Amino acid sequence: MGLIKKLFGDYSEREIKRIRPLLDKILAFENEYRALSDAELSAKTQEFKNRLKAGATTDQILPEAFATVREASDRVLGMRHFPVQLIGGIILHQGRIAEMRTGEGKTLVATLPAYLNALTGEGVHVVTVNDYLAKRDSEWMGKVYRFLGLTVGLVVPQMDAADKKAAYAADITYGTNNEMGFDYLRDNMVIYKEQMVQRGHAFAIVDEVDSILIDEARTPLIISGMGDKSTDLYDRANVFAKGLHVKRIVETDTKSIEEDPDADYIVDEKSKTATLTARGTKKAEQFFGLENLADPENMTISHHINQALKANGVMMRDKEYVVKDGEVLIVDEFTGRIMVGRRYSDGLHQAIEAKEGVKVERENKTLATITFQNYFRLYKKLSGMTGTAKTEEEEFQSIYSLDVVEIPTNRTQARVDLPDRVYKNEKAKYEAVVNQIEKLHEKGQPVLVGTITIDNSERLSNMLQRRGIRHEVLNAKYHSREAQIIAQAGKKGAVTIATNMAGRGTDIVLGGNAEFLAKNDMAKMGIEENLINEATGFAETTDEEILKARQIYKELYDKHRQTVSVEHDEVVSLGGLFILGTERHESRRIDNQLRGRSGRQGDPGSSCFFISLEDDLMRRFGSDRIAGVVDALGLKDDEPIEHNMLSKAIENAQRKVEGNNFQIRKNVLQFDDVMNMQRETIYAQRQQVLHGEDLHESILKMIDVIIENMMGIYVSDATDPEEWNWAGLIEFYSSIFAPIDIPEDARLSMERHELSEFLLSGAKKLYALKEEEFGEENMRELERVVMLRAVDMRWMAHIDDMDHLRQGISLRAYGQHDPVTEYKIVGYDMFEEMIQNIREDTVKFILHATFNRQPQREQVATPTATNSGGDISSQTIRKDKKVGRNDPCPCGSGKKYKKCCGQ
Repeated sequence: MGLIKKLFGDYSEREIKRIRPLLDKILAFENEYRALSDAELSAKTQEFKNRLKAGATTDQILPEAFATVREASDRVLGMRHFPVQLIGGIILHQGRIAEMRTGEGKTLVATLPAYLNALTGEGVHVVTVNDYLAKRDSEWMGKVYRFLGLTVGLVVPQMDAADKKAAYAADITYGTNNEMGFDYLRDNMVIYKEQMVQRGHAFAIVDEVDSILIDEARTPLIISGMGDKSTDLYDRANVFAKGLHVKRIVETDTKSIEEDPDADYIVDEKSKTATLTARGTKKAEQFFGLENLADPENMTISHHINQALKANGVMMRDKEYVVKDGEVLIVDEFTGRIMVGRRYSDGLHQAIEAKEGVKVERENKTLATITFQNYFRLYKKLSGMTGTAKTEEEEFQSIYSLDVVEIPTNRTQARVDLPDRVYKNEKAKYEAVVNQIEKLHEKGQPVLVGTITIDNSERLSNMLQRRGIRHEVLNAKYHSREAQIIAQAGKKGAVTIATNMAGRGTDIVLGGNAEFLAKNDMAKMGIEENLINEATGFAETTDEEILKARQIYKELYDKHRQTVSVEHDEVVSLGGLFILGTERHESRRIDNQLRGRSGRQGDPGSSCFFISLEDDLMRRFGSDRIAGVVDALGLKDDEPIEHNMLSKAIENAQRKVEGNNFQIRKNVLQFDDVMNMQRETIYAQRQQVLHGEDLHESILKMIDVIIENMMGIYVSDATDPEEWNWAGLIEFYSSIFAPIDIPEDARLSMERHELSEFLLSGAKKLYALKEEEFGEENMRELERVVMLRAVDMRWMAHIDDMDHLRQGISLRAYGQHDPVTEYKIVGYDMFEEMIQNIREDTVKFILHATFNRQPQREQVATPTATNSGGDISSQTIRKDKKVGRNDPCPCGSGKKYKKCCGQ
């Protein structure tokens, strides 16, 4: 393998060699574009747009567009892209992952493909890991885009819909993966297209792509909430149902359902349906105080009544279900066994719970959900950048069809990665860690200590305090302060303890950070925190206080920059930043991220991991064998072991865990792929309605399918007409369309196709009459109102049902059945049933609606909270809670809301 690589180079080297000619074309424009005035350079944007409209492709204009951004960046930010950054930009434009080491300027790299692809007018999303970075980058890099005539948007939590819509309408939009994913789900819950905020998914550049597409891929985005009616509707519908008179019919009973004046609802025991009669409908309208039960706005009540009728009239205790310990449990009709973890769908289980007087479960509903995998696969083109992606290349390729290209560093890396030091126990390891920190601190070499958990970071902090060693402790709670501290971790004598992921996206500059020191001085001068933050802001302003703060900041920054420059050289002579890992992470990628904090832009540095045989990773994977070797060598507790065999054993353990985690994420995706196909179908139906499409032909088709399905259930080709289930047919037809009576002699003389044509003709006549009553324009809106409500009601119930199915489906593995395959099969049947229910609901409510006012669209359910699979860092958004103008801005900038996103 080594010889092959030597002869032909690895994949990344070959790919970079292929794009070298493109790089040369970009560089060739440097002198020409330097000679352009600002106005001439900015005018390039319109020139490129015109060429694209005339038929040119983004690939064809890439060299000139990249050269334009490079020149603009130099003029606006004083930052000219290095050749390796141009290579990174090309890789991103091609829809791939650029692996670039920490400190190589990924933020600047993203401006190249973002600008080029924004010229198409379809919009570009730049996705970051937190709101602080999204805001920082939108302001900082936004100066380049605005100079070139493009618009820039920022999406953060708590923005109102109008502001979000404007942000997404911008040429380039910055935001986090969470917020963009939630906005997609919320867009597919609105009832008018004007309420949607996103405008499509053309191209996304994902910063820290491994964190977003891999680490967060196990937790789906979930919007939960309550229906528009309280769940006491289950109890009220149950009380109503219990007071009705029921009539039961079987296949041999061919009397019309209208012939019994005492029946409030009819139960067909063969088809297991329960339907209100005209008399029962009047009682329902009186009980619930309604003018017309069949009006579209009463669909929720009607649904609850139907499920209550079925629970009381069809579902029998100790036959279909049992009640045990206050819980309704389904009984398998074939085996008689209790089906643990399964629940009846579409609110029927809750209706039975109300009937039996036990707690009605799951009052909070999942209204919408999607995994990050399927959200990001919506984009026509997806790309990403990170310092560490190669170890997960297989996952990127198999799930996202993304390949990884390693971009060479601008300067040769000088960091030295020392062998792991392995100790017999945790106590010995931590003593050695503190000794090493003390030794480095005494000579002034800065140390960044990486821990896996917050508990371990606090334990280490206590040990350092006892020795009188000053240090900073970081976690990932407050991104703006975190960024400032991590930037200062390269100062002489600095000791910084951080969880391995803390401060990601911020460079550690040797010698310290002049910006941080200037801000500290401003705080000591009593300047307000929001003004200190504004002093380093990139947004244009005319506010006198902010302009004054910026002047103070500039003077202080210039003073500290000279000191920091001298200190930088001192720290370099001491060996640069020392990275000390206190434990190996399950993923090699996270370890590499920690190491990558040192050695930026050719700076010197070192890294070393201190490990004990009691660490979680070592205990779980092969430490017994290693412990045997240690005992055989007779090593003392405080003596470290450094051996290639140990390093390989640790790496193998990490590979095992990585493989296991990949399978978990793959499994999550396999389940969500089933839901994703269903979600796309439902969302497409909603889009039809929202965009005002004429649904007339769709409704006619629904009528055709309903009649066809009805014929398949009640009328058999293989039997004579007298054996057909006339009672069931008439009951079903009457419940959807209108009461019908077919004389006895007509039944016996009808052919199957004649009956079908008779029923279809009658249904379409009713539809035509309803259109005549409403008028064409009102009828089209009525169709949209009813269909939207039917889709939303059934879909939201279906999400819950699929969730229950998934929780219970794992038990089928005990019967040698593949859970995913079983989930697909059962889920497909449930989806088909839901689609049929949507058809029936839509047609039924259209034909039974009364014209007393213009049809109105209504939200079926109100979102009350968003979360990402229970992740503690998730945002919770409630409609009734607003951010005060003087409250801290929720984006994490540290400013007051009125001075930040509230502007």
